[in-house]
Amino acid sequence: MNPTVREATKEDLPILDTFMDALVDAERPMDVTIKDGKVMYYNLEDFISEDNSILYVVELNNELVASGYAKIKPDRTYLKHDKHAYLGFMFVPEKHRGNGYNKLIVDALFAWSKTKNISEIRLDVYNSNPSAIRAYEKVGFKKHMIKMRMNLNDLYS
Repeated sequence: MNPTVREATKEDLPILDTFMDALVDAERPMDVTIKDGKVMYYNLEDFISEDNSILYVVELNNELVASGYAKIKPDRTYLKHDKHAYLGFMFVPEKHRGNGYNKLIVDALFAWSKTKNISEIRLDVYNSNPSAIRAYEKVGFKKHMIKMRMNLNDLYS
């Protein structure tokens, strides 16, 4: 059976919650600032119900195998565009990686953004995640800016 890209529904939320848990677990080693315990990056129900966002899933044989959202955000007044679509919650369970499901999600998010007259697309990816960087570059993203951080307690301890 072929994979199907569709809008997520509230019925998908229990599975998507497990996706979020797995995403947080995967990102913890790359980000020392993530709290211990249960972490909720997003209110997924908002992405389903709000007009300025969309949450897509890929379904294969009645199983969710990928997710991703786009949310329209206002941008800084000095930029050429006044708003952009921010992409996130790009997740494919490990057993389904390498099958092109993330690209299906990205293509759907690009198409949705176009219907909203959005041409600027942004996302964040950890520098220590080269496979994700390559995947995003493969669909056309370019590195733009490096976000840096530090904790003064580490500096002065």
